[in-house]
This record gives sequence, C-alpha cells and structure tokens, in this order.
Amino acid sequence: MNADLRHRRRVGALLALPGATLLLALLILPSIAVLALSFTDYQFGMLGAAFVGWRQYAALGSDAGLRNSLANTALYVAIVAPVSIGGALWLAVLLQGQGRLRPLFQTVFFLPVTATLVAMATAWEVVLHPSFGIANTALSWLGFERVRFLTDPSTALGTLAAIGVWKMLGYNILLFLAGLATIDRQLYEAAALDGADRGWSRFTLVTLPTLAPVTLFVTVITLIRSVSEFETVAVLTQGGPSGATEMLLYTLYQQAFRYFDVGAAAALAVVFLLLVGLLSILQVRLFDRGSAHG
Repeated sequence: MNADLRHRRRVGALLALPGATLLLALLILPSIAVLALSFTDYQFGMLGAAFVGWRQYAALGSDAGLRNSLANTALYVAIVAPVSIGGALWLAVLLQGQGRLRPLFQTVFFLPVTATLVAMATAWEVVLHPSFGIANTALSWLGFERVRFLTDPSTALGTLAAIGVWKMLGYNILLFLAGLATIDRQLYEAAALDGADRGWSRFTLVTLPTLAPVTLFVTVITLIRSVSEFETVAVLTQGGPSGATEMLLYTLYQQAFRYFDVGAAAALAVVFLLLVGLLSILQVRLFDRGSAHG
C-alpha cells in the first residue's frame, strides 16, 4: 500500500512538473526579480545598480504625480466597477427571458470582448474626435455644442470610464447568464408559494443569493481589470490633458519605458500587485462574512 502511494505521488509530481516549471519561470521568478529591483537604483543602460533600500518606496510616497494617478485610478474604479457589475446583472436577468433573440443580444454585448483592445481604443478615438467624430456630429444635429471628450480635463476621465463600462459589460453579462442557467427552477416555484412569484421579491429571495459566488467572481475580476486599465489611456489620452487621466499602470509604464527608471517602476509594480491582492482578499472576506450572516 505504501509503495503504491509513493508511486502515485511520484506520478503526480511528474505530471505537475511542466506546469510548476512554467509557473516558476513566468510568475514566481519575475516577481522576485521585480521585488529585488525595487530596492535598487537600476536604470536601463546601466551596467550595475546600487542598493538603496526603501528609498524608492519613500519617493513614491512623496510623489505628487503618483498621488494624482492613484486618485484618478480610484475614481475610475468607483465608476466602472459598480456600473459594469450592476448593469451586467440587470441586463443578464432581462436577456434570460428573450428566447430566440437571446443569442443575438449575447453576441452584440460580447463583441467588445472579442475586439483587439488597441483597435477598439482607436475606433473610440474616431468616434469621439472633436471635429469629425460621430458623437459630436450627432450632438450638432441635435442642436448641442460640441464636446471635447478626450481633451477637456473635466470630461476626459469620465469618457474613459464610459468606455471601460462598455468594454467590461459584455463579459460580465455572459458570466451572469451562465450563473442564471444553473439556478434550479424549483427554487422559483418554492418562492412563488411564499408569495415571491415575480419582480423584486423573486430577485432578492432567489436570484441574488443563488448568484452570490458568481457575483463575487465578477466583482473581483472587474476590480482587477479596472485597476489595471492601460490600453485606452495609452492610445486615447496618454495621461492627459494635464494629468487628468493619468492612471497607475500608465504611470508605471512611463517610469520604465519613458524615463528608464526601472527601480522606481519596480517599486510601483510591487505596490500595484499588493493593491490588487488586497482588493481580492477584501472581496473574498466580505463574501465569506455575508455568507456566514446569511
């Protein structure tokens, strides 16, 4: 029996070796390298680097540009996450009863997910152009003044947030539809016997509690994707105008590939990874606490 168990463990370890090797090479070792670089003053082109300890992290704390980037990222997430999650849940519930038209609506909403992010951002640049863009042309026809969506500091971040909602909505809808398909119809029948046969009461009594695991997953994924926003900033605004759309990953990109300050970029990457990890842990803890009270 012991020999058979040892054999099974050896086979299991052998089967896990390729995946573990890839995990080590693509995730663990690069993460360790980034952490090590964050304690140095290394810059691209330097033959060596000096150990500076926590100086890079202290510099991040006193960087006004980074504070602006964090504030913009927080506002972006505060807009995109609740709207794309709540809107996706609402649309998924509506689409569930569309019958033969449901595949068509699913395809329409999922199209942004299949599009190349840079191509999608370029298309939005054409749509929102202040002179010949479709959006401003429509506003002119309706008698409104043209809006500088991407070049006005008061509208630029909100415009990027609207694009972010559009980009994430379809993926979240499909996840919620998959969750709705797993709900036992007998639960709705039992709720109907208790008087919750339609509308809000049926949704809060059956649909929402049953979808709790899916909602947690969608929330975590949406938060991570929102905090990680980069492509639309890089293509549409480059952090402008006047830093109004500067966000965390774009700041990291500039530190590394514009200013070639790899040490500072590595420190910012560590802060970013910690932020994403804390968001994920917080969501899971809140979900576990809600489940315990439920």
